[in-house]
Amino acid sequence: MITLFVFMSRFCRWLRAVALLVPLGLAAPAHAQLGLPGGLGLPGGLGRLTAPSLRPVEPLLSNVPLQELRLRSVRDLLREHRDVLEADPAGEPVRRAELLLISPQQATLETAQAQGFRLLRDATLEGLETRSVVLQPPRGMATADALARLRALDAQLEVDFNHVYSRSGALGDAALNAGKAASAAGPAATAAHRIGLVDGGIDRAHPALRGASIVSWGCEGATVASPHGTAIASLLVGRDAAFVGVAPDTTLYAADVYCGQPAGGSAEAVAQALAWLARERVAVINISLVGPPNKLLERTVKVLAARGHLVVAAVSNDGPAAPPLYPASYPEVLGVTGVTTARRVLPEAALGPQVAFAAPGAELAVAQAGARGYRIARGTSFAAPVVAGLLSHALQAPDSAAARLAVRGLIDAAADLGPPGRDAQYGWGLVGEDTRIAPARVQAAVHALP
Repeated sequence: MITLFVFMSRFCRWLRAVALLVPLGLAAPAHAQLGLPGGLGLPGGLGRLTAPSLRPVEPLLSNVPLQELRLRSVRDLLREHRDVLEADPAGEPVRRAELLLISPQQATLETAQAQGFRLLRDATLEGLETRSVVLQPPRGMATADALARLRALDAQLEVDFNHVYSRSGALGDAALNAGKAASAAGPAATAAHRIGLVDGGIDRAHPALRGASIVSWGCEGATVASPHGTAIASLLVGRDAAFVGVAPDTTLYAADVYCGQPAGGSAEAVAQALAWLARERVAVINISLVGPPNKLLERTVKVLAARGHLVVAAVSNDGPAAPPLYPASYPEVLGVTGVTTARRVLPEAALGPQVAFAAPGAELAVAQAGARGYRIARGTSFAAPVVAGLLSHALQAPDSAAARLAVRGLIDAAADLGPPGRDAQYGWGLVGEDTRIAPARVQAAVHALP
């Protein structure tokens, strides 16, 4: 379990960083220009709305600061689900007593099993040409000790914990009294226009998503709608009377890696979802999830980038002094930060070379799972789909040359908000500013309905 010391040390680092940034008006550090993601081969959450009492647009978040949410949620998750989760040496959540081996030699597997390791799962990630093997440590051996034992067996072995990834933000409970919803018809999605999403399940009955073209994967065919997955999906392909996503005429290929389970969102599940999207030749993939580096996740994003896919991820809301989180911090991934309506970077957003673009990340209307209405979103989770949606218009099939052109086009369209060129706060700059659906716009439309 994450210790109080780890939690307080991270929080104090964030406070020190904010104390330094606020007097400067959150001015971007004077970093050198940062190059494009390595895989492209190019040079170089959630506030409260004061709304009328009738049919309110509900907030997504309690009063807990966003930078504390992930740490608090990790701590609670580990405490409440000790039977299926434990902490790695850095305090990050992992599936209990599981180790991930990436394309191991058969001789290594046989030796490990002879020493008491138990084979739990063995799968080929078709589409990524990678083998994923999950072993259980011998009885009585700690997972961290078992990982060291496997590395001692084979110095070339790629092995890691089966880390569990969290949404880049958290959603609070909210009641909603919504009236009728009126959906607006739009252009039909076509097979040529597609975008990928790795997240939680989607409420396809919501008016903004009822007419969307969605292909689902995961949960053995069951639908387990989640607030986060529904919100992200609406930002990508939603369409309603006063609401429209960034790419509403696009087919959404949505992978649910949680299925409502406490040990959902594992590196293994994310890699399997990415393999499915690779097989379906979905060129642009949004991942608004964050967590530690993981060897299997690293391998999958490298292969995807080499084949001309674009992976877009939220940089996290852990604060400017937080360590890099993944997958956004892999060089092959386009990391996205969020900005306020005043074009200031969110004070809770991560900073660093992983930031490629900024997009609207505050005062956003998003679809509310399990209801007809909308809620207000804030966080880097909700900025990432803006970038992914914009890129999907330019890249309709995996292609390395076309991917480079798509990113270059977005760079040219970006509003450079920091020092000239790419910087650690805004990346290449702000994109998609005109895609933000203000909560007041949705609120007014709901009130106008009979």
